Amino acid sequence: MSLLQRLIARPPPPRTAARVAVATELPGGDEVDVLWVRDPRARRLRLLVSERGARLTVPLRASQREAQQFLDVNLPWLAAQLARRAARDVRPAFGRGDPGPLPLRGQLRPLEWREARLLRIEERDGSIVIQAPPAASDAMVRRALRDFYIAQARRDVGRWLPAYMPGLPRAPRSVRFRPLSSLWGSLSPSDAVSLDLALVLGPPAAFEYVLVHELCHLIHPNHSRAFWREVELRCPQWRALRAWFRGDGLALKAEMKRLVGP
Repeated sequence: MSLLQRLIARPPPPRTAARVAVATELPGGDEVDVLWVRDPRARRLRLLVSERGARLTVPLRASQREAQQFLDVNLPWLAAQLARRAARDVRPAFGRGDPGPLPLRGQLRPLEWREARLLRIEERDGSIVIQAPPAASDAMVRRALRDFYIAQARRDVGRWLPAYMPGLPRAPRSVRFRPLSSLWGSLSPSDAVSLDLALVLGPPAAFEYVLVHELCHLIHPNHSRAFWREVELRCPQWRALRAWFRGDGLALKAEMKRLVGP
């Protein structure tokens, strides 16, 4: 019996995820490792591509045959995602003098560079203006750009959050932004919301959906039908937005990494 068969045949103890990397042939003949994860918390089969590679999440109730069939059906999508990631990897990291444009809220904004005594980045008349002293390094510019995007993301959440507070059992303890490897958001046991900073690059509706998703976990700390009813009540188009992340989310994460670093 292979390691993969043992993984599928003998589920791990509750709350423990078992993992094995499986060499998988793509439609074009290339081979890639897919990390199979037998997760007792999973409710459905799920294939993801992140900066760490491809991952197939398998719930306890799914058989090896069902998981393999699911993977086979999604191999063309996996190949396309990996090809797009490879094409993005050749782009240089953002630095001083980069011609732009810069993404923000689903649009590409013209980028202007100006010499100044202090390093500052602001949105002005639809453009993003970077004022930088001659001594500012690429790393300093990327840190300033990260701070700029965090400020923009906080502004968006600050505008949306009041509308959702009346229907929540309690307020989130905090909302913080940082690059996440595969998730778009999470809610900690202490009610702290974490959101991927890359959300501010994409369409505002997609960003708002992720916020709604995490806020609804304050009502139901799971992905039950009751949870999704709460999401749909606040965001009727959530299915289309979730599909958008499946198609374009990886590119968003990669671009944020290029712009501000890991």
